[in-house]
Amino acid sequence: MRDISTKYGESAGKIWVTLNDKGCLRQEEIIITTKINEEDFHIAVGWLARENKISRENEDCFKLDNTNLENEIGSHAGKIWKILDIWGDVDFKTIKRLSGLNDSHVNAAIGWLARENKIFVNEKNRYNLK
Repeated sequence: MRDISTKYGESAGKIWVTLNDKGCLRQEEIIITTKINEEDFHIAVGWLARENKISRENEDCFKLDNTNLENEIGSHAGKIWKILDIWGDVDFKTIKRLSGLNDSHVNAAIGWLARENKIFVNEKNRYNLK
């Protein structure tokens, strides 16, 4: 079992510090400033949304505020939790196929579930419920 909480939490922290310093930024600006990849960006947004710390304005600007992403990311997290509950050991591609979500939505939901300490990644890079 890999400790994903540390990695995901560090990415969320980088985004939080950046938004705290610079205010509302687009995804691309956050990725460049924090030097994290797009996957980690979406995971961190899910993490911060679960903490009620990030919101999105005008579909392209993220800022620190009470989240307005709870319905979107929370419902996607619920779908993924259900898939893991039924299927158990599942890789990213299978989660994506079974949920019907795109990469960014799956990653944000994984970040949400990781913040809740509900999932882990095993040595075969497959997701499981804790």
